[in-house]
Amino acid sequence: MTSETSGTATEPGHPADRIDTSVAHPARRYNYWLGGKDNFQADRESGDAMAAAFPTIRLSALENRRFLRRAVRHLAAEAGIRQFLDIGTGIPTADNTHEVAQAADPRARVVYVDNDPIVLAHARALLTSSPEGATAYLDADLRDPEKILAHPDLRRTLDLSEPVALMLIAVLHFVPDPDDPYATVGRLLDALPSGSYLVASHATHDHLPAPLANEARAAARGGPHGTINLRGRDEFVRFFAGLDMVEPGVCSVAEWRADGEPEPRPSAADVSMYGGVARKP
Repeated sequence: MTSETSGTATEPGHPADRIDTSVAHPARRYNYWLGGKDNFQADRESGDAMAAAFPTIRLSALENRRFLRRAVRHLAAEAGIRQFLDIGTGIPTADNTHEVAQAADPRARVVYVDNDPIVLAHARALLTSSPEGATAYLDADLRDPEKILAHPDLRRTLDLSEPVALMLIAVLHFVPDPDDPYATVGRLLDALPSGSYLVASHATHDHLPAPLANEARAAARGGPHGTINLRGRDEFVRFFAGLDMVEPGVCSVAEWRADGEPEPRPSAADVSMYGGVARKP
């Protein structure tokens, strides 16, 4: 493994047999919805099937990305946050976390975490840092917080005695209830000092017609890897327990500090994604 005080730190390659292009992967499906080219037939078929049930899903993906950009800009430019832990990074595209943060302060340091080896390959090529800052990429799973927190590249890149923004953008809905996502988020936040932030977004069934919402719940209970576990507003708010919400609190990602975004803004029902930012006291 290599590591640098500036620039990019990455892991060596992983076995090619970890890449199964015949099975849809959330990161590659999301890339497809965003108009990217780093996806395969299985990802496109899965994405089209989901779009058939929820026709505005591509709009939701775009609005989620805009939320990430606005949240990072707020934290870097206004809240003084210089460290970011972005778990569930996905395939790099425009306005990645480090690009937005380092535009505000080139000294910003970002650790990305994902569990798809295709994402790793693209991260090596594209997630380059400013000379003054640093980026690192960890091959790990959100459901293994101990591995993430103990990883030597994380420890070399971030100072966990100083505030960190924990970024969980459109990833928590891939963790089913039996895997206890609340405990996972709590463990990660416990490792971060006062003044740190949680930034999260999450797909919801709150705005779906009742038959579609019930179908989504049933699929989440028995679905394969990658099934989206839709949750209601109250369930999403639980992730921020004990934290101080940043205005305007939990709302549609399309509405969170969206001044300056293209008008008209999409409805909460069209996006069906909650977002929120909160500070650890």
